[in-house]
Amino acid sequence: MSNNINRRDFFKFGAAAGASVVASRIVAPSKTNAQFSRKVKIGFVGVGDQGSSHLDMALGMEEVEVPALCDIKDSYLYRANRWGEESGRPSPRLYGKTRTDFERMMENEDLDLVVCCTSWEWHAPVLLSAMRNGKNAVSEVPLIIKLDEAWEIVETYEKTGKWGTLISKGGPSALVNLVHQGVLGDIVFSRSGYIHDLRLVKNDPEREPWRLAHSRNRNGNLYPDHPASRIIPIMDINHGDRFDFIVSVSSSANMLNAYADLNYGPDHPYAKQKMAQGDYNASIIRTVNGKVFNINFDTNTPHPRGITKIQGTKGAYISGQGVASMREGGGGGRGRGGLIYLDGISPEAHQWEDASPYLKEYEHPITKNYVPRKRKEATRGHSGGSTTISLTWHRLVQAVLKNDITDFDVYDSVTSSAIGPLSEMSIANGSKPIEYPDFTRGKWQRPRTDHSRL
Repeated sequence: MSNNINRRDFFKFGAAAGASVVASRIVAPSKTNAQFSRKVKIGFVGVGDQGSSHLDMALGMEEVEVPALCDIKDSYLYRANRWGEESGRPSPRLYGKTRTDFERMMENEDLDLVVCCTSWEWHAPVLLSAMRNGKNAVSEVPLIIKLDEAWEIVETYEKTGKWGTLISKGGPSALVNLVHQGVLGDIVFSRSGYIHDLRLVKNDPEREPWRLAHSRNRNGNLYPDHPASRIIPIMDINHGDRFDFIVSVSSSANMLNAYADLNYGPDHPYAKQKMAQGDYNASIIRTVNGKVFNINFDTNTPHPRGITKIQGTKGAYISGQGVASMREGGGGGRGRGGLIYLDGISPEAHQWEDASPYLKEYEHPITKNYVPRKRKEATRGHSGGSTTISLTWHRLVQAVLKNDITDFDVYDSVTSSAIGPLSEMSIANGSKPIEYPDFTRGKWQRPRTDHSRL
């Protein structure tokens, strides 16, 4: 797109060009009112805060059965059992006698899909057990915490044909569509991160006591998937480009001890124990085609959420908390959908404008055409409050029914989560560059299939 196209012509041109190109890349969205060929049988491992939210969403879908539940905490397990019965379904079979009772569930139950929402170290073992027992599986983030687990998931997928992927990641969005239509030009770099003040969560043994153990024992970019799963489709990773190497560096570790000292006193064990995880981590990943991804991890310092930036040869886009109040060079805009700057097209040179009109213009056809079914009641749990069936869950169940795979496939999922252990390796080696494994084994130049060009 030449820079002499004015802003009004840009939208006129974009609507026609975008529609024709997108039509050639994706399949028609699934009809939400179609008759279901069969029931999808889903088992859940981990039905606490996050798991209960996914469970409640599934219980609101008439095409879903929930034959089995697993959790080592009786209060969570019996609450989930009650929710299942309240939905009018038969009582699920319950597992939770030991920490590995999920293995018995995999062996005994006839399931199409397993949803894993446990603490991090159990994600890969649960998925591998499901895949080896003929079941597809999805997990909350991160998928793996050890590099060997990533390769094991890839090899098990290639051997069995059963997939293990991240749930709720890499789906259709207006931003990805806008980028793939060339609005920002060729992508040069992206910056994002998990920027979330979790000092209280880490110091509260009643909430997620396992999370503090990772800060105590590991040092790296430990929770990469929220930002990475947004950036991987934008940068065409594993679909025309791939990560080449990573360099990671962390600051000193002081904030968790200081927080415990302030709130619990200087003699409290949390105030004294040594923390391995630096308070701030910055990791730089370069792709084989020369793009750069700057991914940050900051959960120990006081701050609002972070900002994502996508920089292309024709312009840039930023989003995140605080964007609405940003004024760079005296410009800005309300930023309800983020801010955008397009060279030669934005009204004011070197000043941000509201991205909302662009995101509306390039709304992804899948999201645009999705008509969500209403729920009887709002969902409960960590991500509760929804009164409709989410597009994520609709597409997940449709993937199972069609013998397809999730939008964010196995290779994408392990590539995203591998940032964690690879960043640890870089820091342990004096922040030296670490070669990024090619989990696709040379297939990274494959174009995205229709459903995953998102």
